[in-house]
Amino acid sequence: MPLYTGIGDRGTTALFDGTTVPKDDARVAVYGDVDELNATVGLARAAGLPDDLDEMVVEVQRDLFAIGARLADPRSRISARVTKARIDRADVERLEGWIDSVDGGLPPLRSFILPGGGPPGAALHQARAVCRRAERRIVGLGVESLEPELLRYVNRLSDLLFALARAVNHRSGVSEIEW
Repeated sequence: MPLYTGIGDRGTTALFDGTTVPKDDARVAVYGDVDELNATVGLARAAGLPDDLDEMVVEVQRDLFAIGARLADPRSRISARVTKARIDRADVERLEGWIDSVDGGLPPLRSFILPGGGPPGAALHQARAVCRRAERRIVGLGVESLEPELLRYVNRLSDLLFALARAVNHRSGVSEIEW
């Protein structure tokens, strides 16, 4: 498969169902935000995460590819053909288990904290903010037109990214700065 097709030279792109849309279409913007989120999560990995947390983040990155595929498929046909593009209740429950596990090892929050810390923690805080933007754009497509698990997953993911940022900073001895 060539890296370039020339289709985008006209300011359009094709969705998975073959529909051609402008590159500024709301659906394209949403899966672009999910792609940016995946890249930001990759930056956090590159900054150096502990092995146990890195394993979680790799799974998240795989899930983000699946979410991008789902969002690029307005007729929801890809999951019938590509099983790795599925996001379901079990995926959301996996995130919830990770959140409980990671958060359980942290000091309780008494107030809001400023995003930051060491490079991996700061990158995870950035990923959380990008995740929230992606979530807002997903809602903008109309929740009735989406599979409910996609929105649930992204909502939980921002909580996981927050917990991971706190955990990485805590394990590195980086103090949180309260607001």
